[in-house]
Amino acid sequence: MSKAKPFSISKQLVWEAFKRVKANGGAAGVDKESIAEFEGDLKNNLYKLWNRMSSGSYFPPPVRMVEIPKDNGGIRPLGIPTVGDRIAQTVAKLYLEPEVEPQFHPDSYGYRPGKSALDAVGVARQRCWSHDWVLDLDIKGFFDNLDHKRMIQAVRKHTDCKWVLLYIERGLKVPVQLEDGTQLPRDKGTPQGGVVSPMLANLFLHYAFDEWMSNGFERIPFERYADDIVVHCFSEKQAKWIKAMIEQRLLQWGLELHPEKTKIVYCKDDNRQQSYSTEAFDFLGYTFRFRGSKNRQGVFFVIFTPALIIKAILR
Repeated sequence: MSKAKPFSISKQLVWEAFKRVKANGGAAGVDKESIAEFEGDLKNNLYKLWNRMSSGSYFPPPVRMVEIPKDNGGIRPLGIPTVGDRIAQTVAKLYLEPEVEPQFHPDSYGYRPGKSALDAVGVARQRCWSHDWVLDLDIKGFFDNLDHKRMIQAVRKHTDCKWVLLYIERGLKVPVQLEDGTQLPRDKGTPQGGVVSPMLANLFLHYAFDEWMSNGFERIPFERYADDIVVHCFSEKQAKWIKAMIEQRLLQWGLELHPEKTKIVYCKDDNRQQSYSTEAFDFLGYTFRFRGSKNRQGVFFVIFTPALIIKAILR
């Protein structure tokens, strides 16, 4: 007579998770098993995964780390979980996302159903017309520096489901494996490339930034796409003040503003003629700056508006 599993996870949820992982594609993890190879023994592989997750004996394998070149010459570390772990993460995401999604701020646009980067750009465009100044925020190494304790506390605000909490916590602590096989332990951060990482990032910044801004600075609007954040201000003085406040707030959450990449921008146009050291910023593949335009009567004027960055078009 078999004992009941300690965690109630439906096989249908695991099957739905597999379908989503297959649709998203992606490379193999540290076990070098592709999606096609996993699918070669699908029924057995999914049963084993369900059995281990339901019994509490599932431990995520290390994440394979690859380095992706950035446009500025730097390197972005990307963590690739195994196919099986991507399915396990998707199971947790499918359970947790309906609990957290309705609570997120309307101006949080990244990795959310029904929202897009283009939505964020459009709202930023309109607000640049009504606000003379922008605070362009850059969080230094955001995904690498997420505090695990605060992350789990944030998840607990939305669920007391033991298996979700267990597997998210185990996933946060899983080591990173380099190409030469070296494994690096992690005591903070969540790997870019993980299925659940974008949702966790949104949840972390919901409490570290979005909710804090809404409760204390509701007259200062912003757009956030994951860790890309634009804040709109009426004056340079206000921009400097809110920058200092945000810097202090993020430090409390273990995060730091990049001193060179975070900047105050003047939204120069026909009605705003003063000069300032920075009069343009990039946001989600678009450069915002003053540009010449022509109205229906053929009259030329200058407007502060976005246009696609050439490198983004080429990508």
